[in-house]
Amino acid sequence: MISIIVAVGKNRAIGRKNQLLWDIPEDMAHFRKTTLGHTVVMGEKTFQSIGKPLPNRKNIVVTLDKDYKAEGVEIRHSLEDLLSEARQSEEEIFIIGGGQIYNLSLPYADKLYLTVVDDAPEDADTFINDYSEFKNVLEKEECDNGQYKFTFLELTR
Repeated sequence: MISIIVAVGKNRAIGRKNQLLWDIPEDMAHFRKTTLGHTVVMGEKTFQSIGKPLPNRKNIVVTLDKDYKAEGVEIRHSLEDLLSEARQSEEEIFIIGGGQIYNLSLPYADKLYLTVVDDAPEDADTFINDYSEFKNVLEKEECDNGQYKFTFLELTR
């Protein structure tokens, strides 16, 4: 099963200059709790921005660079092959970014874990494609931490 987990603005913004747009502790805790013990898949730039493998998860980095090496992660050169394998598996794998990996994975995704932030940053440079075909709401939790209003959503097609 292929799942995407991402914080997204009302304008589908997800990043700026290879960084997250929001620093929301509750979102980080949700991400940690949701992905712990699972496989996480990310692009090379996302891995470099994190700086190290995420603990207690199998980390897969997708890159076109055939010579790319990083300690503590599995390197894959074909996202399509990886997604094809994941669709055949019962295990839930999580696509964790960046923008290009999200958008290439979206047509294959079975489930979305969204943190929808009540914000539409105009200076964002990375956006997720339209995900409106994910209409079935499995879970919804509205939050307000005093700095941001946001909603945790779990969606399927």
